Amino acid sequence: MQAILAKCQYIVKGIYETFDASHDFAHIERVRKNAEEILKTEPSANAGKVMLAVLLHDIDDAKYKSDANPSAKEILQSLGVEAELTNQVLACIESVSFSGGNAKNITSIEGSIVRDADRLDAIGAIGIARTFAFGGARGRKLYDADEHTRENMSEEEYRSKNTASVTHFYEKLLLLKDLMVTNEGKRIAEERHTFMCAFLEQLDREIGMNC
Repeated sequence: MQAILAKCQYIVKGIYETFDASHDFAHIERVRKNAEEILKTEPSANAGKVMLAVLLHDIDDAKYKSDANPSAKEILQSLGVEAELTNQVLACIESVSFSGGNAKNITSIEGSIVRDADRLDAIGAIGIARTFAFGGARGRKLYDADEHTRENMSEEEYRSKNTASVTHFYEKLLLLKDLMVTNEGKRIAEERHTFMCAFLEQLDREIGMNC
C-alpha cells in the first residue's frame, strides 16, 4: 500500500498545484494530518483506504475538474488498485462534499474519517484563510450587508450563487461543528468553531455589519 500511496501522491500533487490556494496540495497535507489524528482513535479503520481517499478527494470536485486531468477512478485504475478497493475509496470520496447540506450518506468508518478530516480544514483559522483565498480567486466580495443567508438549499442552488465570503460562514462553515461524525473530529471542531465565532464578532465590530 505504501508504494501505491507514494505513486498516487506523485500524480495528484501536480494536479492540485494547478488549483487555487484554498484547494492546493497543502490542503491535502493538512487533511491527511487531520485524518492521522482521527485514525489514532479509530483502530478498526483501514488507514490505507483513508489515505487514498484523502489524496484523491478533490480530484473530481466540480469547481476544479478538467478534462485535461484524470478522474479519481482513472488514477486508481492506473495504480492497479483492485476494483473492490477502488469502489470503496470512491464511496468515501462521494460522502465528503457538503453540497449545501445535501451530502451523501456515509457508508463506512473510513468515509467518516475522511469527511471529518476535510471539514476540519474548512473551519478555524485555516478555514478563515481558505474562505477568503477561494473568494479572492473567484472574485467574490469580502462581505455584503444586503445579502441574506440561504437555508434548505438544493445542491444546484448552493453552487449557483457567487455569495460574499462572509456569507459562506453562515451557509456552511458555522454548521460543520454539529455535522462531525467521529468523536475526535467533534473534539477538534469545538475549538476551531469557537475561533471562527470570535473572528466574526471582531469583524462585526470593525465593519459594523452585524454579521
